[in-house]
Amino acid sequence: MSTMPTHTPQQQYRFGELLIGGKWRHGSAGTVTQDVDPYTEKLLLDIPNAGESDIVEAFTVATRAQRDWANALPGERAKVLREAARIMDQRHAEIVDWLIRESGSTRMKAELEFSAVHSIVLEASTLPTRVFGRLMPCDIPGKENRVYREPVGVVSVISPWNWPLHLSSRVTAPALALGNVVVLKPARETIVTGGLLLGKLFEEAGLPPGVLSVVSGDNQVIGDPFVLNSASRVISFTGSTAVGRRIASLAATGPVLKKAQLELGGNNPLVVLDDADIELAVDLAVVARFLHQGQICVSANRIIVDGRIFDRFVDAFVERVKSLKYGNPDASDTVIGPLVSRRQLSSVMGIVKQAIEQGAIQHVGGAPEGLVVPPHVFTGIGADVQLGKDEIFGPIAPVIRAADEADALRIANDTEFGLTGAVVTRNVDRGAHFASQVQAGMTHVNDVTAVDLANMPFGGEKNSGLGRFGAEGVIDELTTEHWISVQHTRRQFPF
Repeated sequence: MSTMPTHTPQQQYRFGELLIGGKWRHGSAGTVTQDVDPYTEKLLLDIPNAGESDIVEAFTVATRAQRDWANALPGERAKVLREAARIMDQRHAEIVDWLIRESGSTRMKAELEFSAVHSIVLEASTLPTRVFGRLMPCDIPGKENRVYREPVGVVSVISPWNWPLHLSSRVTAPALALGNVVVLKPARETIVTGGLLLGKLFEEAGLPPGVLSVVSGDNQVIGDPFVLNSASRVISFTGSTAVGRRIASLAATGPVLKKAQLELGGNNPLVVLDDADIELAVDLAVVARFLHQGQICVSANRIIVDGRIFDRFVDAFVERVKSLKYGNPDASDTVIGPLVSRRQLSSVMGIVKQAIEQGAIQHVGGAPEGLVVPPHVFTGIGADVQLGKDEIFGPIAPVIRAADEADALRIANDTEFGLTGAVVTRNVDRGAHFASQVQAGMTHVNDVTAVDLANMPFGGEKNSGLGRFGAEGVIDELTTEHWISVQHTRRQFPF
């Protein structure tokens, strides 16, 4: 184990290289990723991309480093995680600034993400002493059955650009705490906040070289080699269902059968029942739909309202949405900042255009200013309007009329996805009963759809993914059971 620094950092982190096999260096692909501020569209930095040989090196070094790291005392691993959390506190402003500049996070969203990641790291620091083996009885005389729980070894992590620090940390931190090593491939749009920043934090916290690598490059060059590398036994992916299906296929058919931990798309309902507090429902719908410009897999993708209060809800919701400030993400009162890229802008404006063409009624909208899209609200979402069917990664809110509670439940479940949901009602027992019938991995009563706690099982059903994140679920995902039997007396066999 290396000695952890105790000094207060005097200089901000500098970036421009990848962390490959314990060394900060340029990738070997001969191409460069340009990291751009989505609000100003100015270049932040250039990072030379990894090639296939860099992927091989990262996994090779990881394999060598894993045994020593797994054999480190639980308290040593926990200490590294606690030190990382302490360094985060020292570098709070620096981390938030990177989230704003690189991912287009508003300041309020960046602070939420920082807080969530800090909780993840602290929760992970408790995991080294929460892994239990057990003794199991059996009917064979003289046999002792021991079941050990061990780290899986090398974990591959592919994370997206929308909550980059959070979605990388929620696998990386617990994986490290449990004695695994990690090769992390963040999205190229957020290469710093999704990966390189974690590399610096854990390095400063005393993580031994090679235990965490951060690689990035052209998916056409390194995508399949990353997924297929036989050193890894688990691949964790957060992103679209289409890409997740392909990764799961590669994990199942490659040279080594891998466990796939997947958090995929969502078409999440926020249901407002007829007895709901309208003011509360509007507050929840605004946050659940427009936090981080709607670029969240757990956003309220559909707002489903009982017809008896539909008009009152829409009137109040529209007025509230009209008051939302959009623009510079660094301003403390900005609610809606820029989309992450020109490609994302094109997709979102295409959704708006299609909704209007298909007969949806626009109540709020406006032309984009750079990559900033003003909030949009639509009603008139019939069965033939695509807006109510697809995941929307932008500040567009479809409000759907339901005939009654049963119809609201039917609409909520009428999707291939099942990530999260929410229901608003004055009667919590009614809400809990409704929530129990929603086909999703998570459903919240009188709260937003976007709830993620470090100690709770986070994950979806149907085409929204496989496995669970969060401290308890992640122990199962990132460890494996080893049954060792000891025969203390000579067995009697039939022949």
